[in-house]
Amino acid sequence: MKVFREIPVEIVALELYELEVTPPREDFELEVKRATQAVHSGDVPPVDAARELYRRFGTDPTRMRPSSEALMRRIKKGEPLPRINSLVDVANALSVELQVPVGLYDLGKVQGEDLRLRLGRDGESYEGIGKERVNVGGRICVADAEGPCGNPSADSARTMITTDTERAAWIYFLPVSDDDIDRTAELIAVFGRGLVRMMQT
Repeated sequence: MKVFREIPVEIVALELYELEVTPPREDFELEVKRATQAVHSGDVPPVDAARELYRRFGTDPTRMRPSSEALMRRIKKGEPLPRINSLVDVANALSVELQVPVGLYDLGKVQGEDLRLRLGRDGESYEGIGKERVNVGGRICVADAEGPCGNPSADSARTMITTDTERAAWIYFLPVSDDDIDRTAELIAVFGRGLVRMMQT
């Protein structure tokens, strides 16, 4: 599996395999508290980089917020970090702490041999996770052979991560450090019980 970039963006793409995704784990509460405390103490990076990514391609980040900022705003309002399953929970916590949007795609549901990072075409949309249709026309999106399946604000129901997921693509929509990648791999190993390798982009 490869990720092709049809637009000039810097991403980090990881392939996760031999996963054992479980319902939310109680022992992940420490990571949830870490993310929550980082927000309340102001110890998270500014939202500027993600907002600039949106503006560069003509999207108003105050109307369609990057997922990292949306999660941070939830915490600031006193709402808990969503608990979905052991892998999505890791993605949400790291997205908040790094203020980088994360896309997660079940590779068992992805159509074709690659994922493409591109701008959505006029009229393109998909069913969001727990949402109505997500319009990606003119916006950054991730697409497979069937069409768009995610963007830095919301992933699709079609390729979402479940407890049946065994392989997944994880995309950081902004550059992250080697230390951040190492921590990502460590948390995936513990809570997703899986292995990680870099994907060719």
